Amino acid sequence: MSGSDARLRFDGTVRRGSFELGVAFSVGPGEVLGVLGPNGAGKSTLLRAIAGLEELSAGTIEIGDHVWQGPDAFLASERRRAGVVFQDYRLFPHLDVRDNVAFAARSGGAGRVASRALATEWLARLGLGALAGRRPHQLSGGQAQRVALARALARDPEVLLLDEPMAALDAGARIDVRTFLREHLAEFGGPVVLVTHDPLEAMVLADRLLVIEGGRLVQEGPPAEVAQRPASPYVAHLMGLNLWAGVLDPSDGSVELDEGGRLSVATRSPGGRVLVSLRPSAITVHTEWPEHTSTRNVWEGTIADMELLADRVRLQVRGVPSALVDVTPGAVSELALDVGGRVWLSAKATEAVAYPDGSRSPAEERN
Repeated sequence: MSGSDARLRFDGTVRRGSFELGVAFSVGPGEVLGVLGPNGAGKSTLLRAIAGLEELSAGTIEIGDHVWQGPDAFLASERRRAGVVFQDYRLFPHLDVRDNVAFAARSGGAGRVASRALATEWLARLGLGALAGRRPHQLSGGQAQRVALARALARDPEVLLLDEPMAALDAGARIDVRTFLREHLAEFGGPVVLVTHDPLEAMVLADRLLVIEGGRLVQEGPPAEVAQRPASPYVAHLMGLNLWAGVLDPSDGSVELDEGGRLSVATRSPGGRVLVSLRPSAITVHTEWPEHTSTRNVWEGTIADMELLADRVRLQVRGVPSALVDVTPGAVSELALDVGGRVWLSAKATEAVAYPDGSRSPAEERN
């Protein structure tokens, strides 16, 4: 399949009014980089800058030995071999599927006959031949997404850029398209940048994750590492974890939390500022003080909210510290849990994961 054996390198800044995106990273050939972040973090701006649809205010974009943008160079978007799949697919409504895919080759200078032959080949390779004569309005969301990917690949790109490729799909279509993407991204030999807000999508498709908040890189690493050791409340929420910041006392393995309270953790860290993550399912709920427990972490709270999530109920418990707790619907009934109810929470020290906090302390933030 198409793709470049060169590395994509991005080290730049984009300024738009009061917003500034400034990040540096690279993506190797055959690697899928998942870019996560809240709305307004700069994810799509980053993708547009790579594609040449947005100019850097400073910095460089390179693919192998070729400079796409630098202090004295700017390669127009139509001259960059970047295949882009937009969130809304952007298929031409007046063209059938074959000619939509053929447009990629025609925009590169190929004739009508050659470009349609190439489009037919790509549709066959992606199992879309039966759709060749349909117009975009006759396609399902999943089919349109597949056609958009075929058009991007037909451009013979060095880099593949995917902007929220499954955002417009329903839950059923997402499963099929996710499988389709995983298969064909594995065959693409060049760097892939996948922008998404869906952690499952990122975990399944990406080899490495880049998390951006407020235009800045806050975390980077393999999906499993990011999931287990979130570096910010946003990442923790995305991964469904509790996250607290504090100071570890290595003498007794306890952490004095910034928001109040202490938690015992299982760690050999030398001490200092740490983040503590804890799965909601690792916390046990009691309706009275658990006298007969060896668990070191026990604290009181009040149920502020309850939400049904598939096969479990998530409690928001206000306390010191506040926490998210997952229980079964049966436990809600058995314990007569309700909003406003007083509860006690317990968690084993071995379930509380502590690791160095790379951010600044509250005191440093104030100074």
